[in-house]
Amino acid sequence: MNYRHAYHAGNHADVLKHIVLARVLEHLKKKDKPFRVIDAHAGIGVYDLGGIEAGKTGEWEGGIGKLVEPFAPEIEALIRPYRDVIATLNVGDSIRLYPGSPELALRLMRMEDRMIANELHPEDAITLERHFIRDFRVDVTSMDAETCIKAKLPPPERRGVILIDPPYEVKNEPEKAVRMLAHGLRRFAQGVFLLWYPIKDDDTGASIIDGVRDLGVAATLKVEIRVREAFAAGGLAGSGLIILNTPWTLERDLEAIVPALAERLGLGNWGHGAVEWLVPPK
Repeated sequence: MNYRHAYHAGNHADVLKHIVLARVLEHLKKKDKPFRVIDAHAGIGVYDLGGIEAGKTGEWEGGIGKLVEPFAPEIEALIRPYRDVIATLNVGDSIRLYPGSPELALRLMRMEDRMIANELHPEDAITLERHFIRDFRVDVTSMDAETCIKAKLPPPERRGVILIDPPYEVKNEPEKAVRMLAHGLRRFAQGVFLLWYPIKDDDTGASIIDGVRDLGVAATLKVEIRVREAFAAGGLAGSGLIILNTPWTLERDLEAIVPALAERLGLGNWGHGAVEWLVPPK
């Protein structure tokens, strides 16, 4: 496995993914009962946007770098948990450190909640374990994501969110991602599952959407942002998240957030956001 998220941290895909994850966690916290977060592709926790890796791509400038100016008050109220985590990591208004999904989740969790942060890359797994070593709420594992999903579900809390965020480096990863969802749902039917996918000039996104729709899980929501035209060898033109067992009223939150994000993150007139049910609630 060669993928290192440090080159892409804070880009437009991270912004969408992390704002949605933060909203999901806020919804789970509305109930007093504890929950568990399982991050199947966790990375290293916190990323230095001034570091060598982020500097080589500069992708964060088209993501979190575009969120310096505030949105309208009603949007800011919805993304406040995400903003607060970033502010806690940094000094003043500048953004040097960016939270990966496990760092974001941990800072939004309560003391009674728990997390499994799984990272397959051996060096990144060591970095992640060192980063979280003093927090009793986190269990860091280093295994294939599919194995993690099979081994760690269902959680003792019987409530939780599972984030599946593959790098899509190899040809069969879309099929594997959908298979992970199917395995996870058999073990934890009531869990909130989040699956991220890229939008490129290929059929990756479409095949994932079709595969998830075929699972037939009620309240399956698709969220997408396209920031530019997709063309051959053009890289990431946008990204999407599929949410299974979508929390009540989350759709309404995202219908407000996503168009504002797409307008801010899009290049020229290409910013486009969509929120729609793949399988509506019962």
